[in-house]
Parts: sequence; C-alpha cells; structure tokens
Amino acid sequence: MTSRRTRVAQPVQDRPAVLIGARLRASRKQRSLTLDQVAQAAGLTKGFVSRLERDDVSPSVASLVAVCEVLGLRVGDLFDPPVTAVLRAGEGRLINFGGQGAVERLVTPGTQSSLEVIHSVIEPGGSGGEELYALACDAECAYVLSGTLEVVLETGSESLSAGDAMTFPGNAPHTWRNPGTETCEVLWILAPAP
Repeated sequence: MTSRRTRVAQPVQDRPAVLIGARLRASRKQRSLTLDQVAQAAGLTKGFVSRLERDDVSPSVASLVAVCEVLGLRVGDLFDPPVTAVLRAGEGRLINFGGQGAVERLVTPGTQSSLEVIHSVIEPGGSGGEELYALACDAECAYVLSGTLEVVLETGSESLSAGDAMTFPGNAPHTWRNPGTETCEVLWILAPAP
C-alpha cells in the first residue's frame, strides 16, 4: 500500500502576518530558477525555500536577505502593497490615434507603462485610415466585443467577429476598419504601453 503525504494547512493565526511567498515564487519563475538553484545559491535547503514560497515559515532576516539577493529583489519590494488603479465606466481619457468614425477611450491610467488598453467604438465604415501605421510596442491584441473588425497588415487582412482576438507585433505596419453595417466595439491591448 502506497502512503500519500498530505499537506496540513496552517491555521490562519499561525501564518506570517505579511504574505510574501507568491512574490518570491513569481520572481523565481520570472528568472527561470528552480527551488534547488535558489536554495543552493542562498545557502538554504530546498524544503525551506519551498515553505517560504508557501508562506509556511517566518524567515530570519538573514535568510530573507539571502533569497532576495539570489532573486535580484530588494527586501522592501516584498512588503510594498500592489499599486492598483480603478477607472469606472466612462472615466477613461478620450484619445485619437488618427482614426475616423471611432470613439477611443484609454482605460488604463497614464502611469501604467507595461500595458495600455483602449476601448474603441467604431461606426460602420470607420477606420484607422488608408495608410498603414506602426506603434512603438512589442505586441498588440485586438479583442472584438461586438460587430466586425477587419485588421489589415502588409501581408493581407483578417476579419474578426465578436469573441475573436488577433495578436500581432505593434511595430508591424497595419490599420483597421469596420466593414459591417453595425457598430463595432473593440478592446486594443498594447504591451508595453507606447
């Protein structure tokens, strides 16, 4: 008979007051490091680092500093609250990238540099113009909420309907248009923010 190890969750009152494990794990994975690699470089055991990432232990200052050095983090970064921003419906800043027949609203704050989201409402016949243009971002994604959108690239065009998404390099020359007879609603996601 095979025995199974079951994990017993710590009662809430026994857990550390500040949860840092998820941030440590995310940082480790972002750097493509294994638990073994972090443990060896920090002079700790793999089990301890694993428990640290699950918030099952309260580390000493020395242990925490050692792990943070391996991960390239400042210890203080682990305790900073996440920066959040909420924009309510209709609060986004109106913008215009030169399109015609479209109302475009920036729905991410201007302080956000890693991502930009634009909500576009495009009237029938509305477009980004006849000339192809490029944006200073690595990736662009168009997600169609309603209606039909045609995305035109140098290599051809793609017709998208509600629920469809298309991702392409933002610096690839492109434009778009609403070829349908109904209003088209699109979310544009740009990363990083141009």
